[in-house]
Amino acid sequence: MKARTLRRHLRESFKSLRRNGWMTFASVSAVTVTLLLVGVFFVILMNMNKFASDLEQDVEIRTHVELTATKKDQAALEQKIAKLDLVESVKFSSKEDELNHLIQTMGKEWNFIEEQENPLHDVFVVKTKKPADTPIVAQQIRKMEFVNSAEYGEKKVENLFKVLKTSRNIGLVLVIGLLFTAMFLISNTIKITIFARRREIEIMKLVGATNWFIRWPFLFEGIWLGMLGSILPIGVVATGYYYAYDFMEMRIPRQLIQPLEYTPFVYEVSLLMLLIGIIIGGWGSFISVRRFLKV
Repeated sequence: MKARTLRRHLRESFKSLRRNGWMTFASVSAVTVTLLLVGVFFVILMNMNKFASDLEQDVEIRTHVELTATKKDQAALEQKIAKLDLVESVKFSSKEDELNHLIQTMGKEWNFIEEQENPLHDVFVVKTKKPADTPIVAQQIRKMEFVNSAEYGEKKVENLFKVLKTSRNIGLVLVIGLLFTAMFLISNTIKITIFARRREIEIMKLVGATNWFIRWPFLFEGIWLGMLGSILPIGVVATGYYYAYDFMEMRIPRQLIQPLEYTPFVYEVSLLMLLIGIIIGGWGSFISVRRFLKV
């Protein structure tokens, strides 16, 4: 495309936006509302994924060693566990360490155990390469010699995995649905614009204009609509997440919930929303032009 032709298409797209002021306003408003919802859902979805990943990384298998096992038996067991394909790390915790942890967690009233023979087991804390592999590894460990038990909060962890998977899928479906809604609204706006300018289009066709020569201004118009519609959502999401992040940092311990860092996350979301606006605007126009422009 020649530079002069490109300038002409850009000029015509801007003229169309001005001529169809109310339709432009309606379309930009629809894109604004849709992208605002997309942005909010996306921020929530990404932070949910972050929280889910943090929770999944905390899942571990506590392998209790038989009291009759010798140091040599424990060393052999540790090697067997470490050699499993799905295992990432194995950490030893003696029964004395377990007792100290119990006293720190449950309170000093458990000090009476120190006056007696320690009834606790030595423990191997096992982490898998992928949290979802935890049940498989636990089953493998339970079959090994000198293993008293291998626990990972079976029901709670499996329910957690199910809830996280469901929430991720629902969030993804909502975001995709909103994107298609925005595309549909822009497509309808361009369709109405094309219908209103059908005489002009017929004349252009009669004097020899090609289909793509006629289509380009409409495509640019859709892109401008998408870009204009993304400005306000970007500002709202960036400002809202700033205050939400600050609130969580001040009020909630980082050990409980650690949201995504404000930067570069907000810049990434802003760029994504701008690209989404451009893509759905251009694609909505392309669909409308292809289907409804009779030239």
